[in-house]
Amino acid sequence: MEIAYVKCGDYYIPDLTLPEETRPIGKWGRMHREYLKAKHPITYTNLILSGKLWTYLADLNEQAQLRLDTLVSQMKDSEGITEALKASDPMAWVRHMNNIRARAEEILREELISV
Repeated sequence: MEIAYVKCGDYYIPDLTLPEETRPIGKWGRMHREYLKAKHPITYTNLILSGKLWTYLADLNEQAQLRLDTLVSQMKDSEGITEALKASDPMAWVRHMNNIRARAEEILREELISV
């Protein structure tokens, strides 16, 4: 692999470019990035230097979002939260859904973010 250099004053600096990644890293990617910075700085640095950090975080965010949707759906079905409850008692439905979502997010933080 040949690296091009750019002269800047008296120094030659490598002309490095990162691969273009347009997908957002989202909430879960940002959380995992902060976890990597704090707990695994070597892995974080290696991902940055290889140019794969953004892609890695975008992939993780997509996986986390799919897992969250699956968990919420499964918990909703197991606890009997239906559209009938939403129509008859909207506040109870919101209360149950917020509880389910909070538990699902806690599971995701343990499974995907803090590993």
